[in-house]
Amino acid sequence: MLRRIWAVMLKEIRHILRDRITLVLVALAPTFLLFLLAYALTTDIHHVPVAILDMDRSPTSRAFIQQMLLGDDLDLYAQVLTMDELEDLLLDGEVKAALVLHPAFEHDLLSLRGLALQIVVDGTEPQSGGFVVEHIGRRVEDFAAQLLSAQLKARGVSLESLQPIDLRIRTWYNPNMKSKVDLVPGLISMVLGLPGLSVALTLAREHEHGTMEQIMVTPVGRAELLLGKMTPYVITGLANVILSTIIALVWFRVPFRGSFGLFFSLSVIFLFAILSVGIVLGVFIRTQAASLALSFLVIFFPGFFLTGIFFPLASMPSIVRLESYSLPGTHYAHITRASFITGAGLDVLWPYGAALMGMGIVLTAIAAFSFRKKLR
Repeated sequence: MLRRIWAVMLKEIRHILRDRITLVLVALAPTFLLFLLAYALTTDIHHVPVAILDMDRSPTSRAFIQQMLLGDDLDLYAQVLTMDELEDLLLDGEVKAALVLHPAFEHDLLSLRGLALQIVVDGTEPQSGGFVVEHIGRRVEDFAAQLLSAQLKARGVSLESLQPIDLRIRTWYNPNMKSKVDLVPGLISMVLGLPGLSVALTLAREHEHGTMEQIMVTPVGRAELLLGKMTPYVITGLANVILSTIIALVWFRVPFRGSFGLFFSLSVIFLFAILSVGIVLGVFIRTQAASLALSFLVIFFPGFFLTGIFFPLASMPSIVRLESYSLPGTHYAHITRASFITGAGLDVLWPYGAALMGMGIVLTAIAAFSFRKKLR
């Protein structure tokens, strides 16, 4: 039995090395796709161009502007003199937001009457505008608190004594709230679905070229044929698991807090499940074009919307959530994020591994049964 599986494995390895499309799909595409999607879909915003109109021109307003521009979040594009100049910059799209300090800025702030400040944002890019409003809002609070603290200290009053509520916010696992820390592990679960697409294509190719019937008249059994075809893609998939983890750690600087041995073992089970999906598709679809289209619809496309990578599962309707948990990528996304970000162990991850194993066994059994029926 092992000898026949080995023979099928060698045949499939030769095909992978000989066929450039298959080689790219299983060896290069996952890594390339991880880079592409991580940079394209990241929501960390930096270097937003802004304009400033300072009508006060006081030492306090200048200190305030300096604090607003600390770091690489906002870039000062221009400091204008009139509202017309500011409007022209927004209309031309040269700046995404503007900060207007009114003439009574210093006087109102020092007399504790309020903050004479206006933020104008370009609504055609709500994400950038919302980021500017949030960023300036935080800096305004810090600036006002520092100024108020200095005034109260001069009068011998502590700022803490005036605050009846002691609110302390602590963010666990991703304290800086960087989107790449959450996004990259989720994307790993999506790009590693490509081996499933590849195995569906290779079975369709056998049907399309008429070589499947020739294989079946050999002493190779159906289970041996399926195992022999799956194994090379499991091996290449595991190589991509290691490579993707290295890229996440070294290039994107995503922390890995869990056990790599556990993560690697669960990745084997995921690849078994996703390749089982590909085998089922390859059994029923006879052409490579149709197999490619259906594989994208079943394996790759749902990864964007139904696996919880971009949209929380809790916000989905019950029937959609049920559909999501029928996908291997949903369970593996939990595994990748928990392994990288929270450092969860087997006590937390075993239900996801068990679900993947169950999917793999059921789908492989369906493929073997349908395979036998089709070739009788």
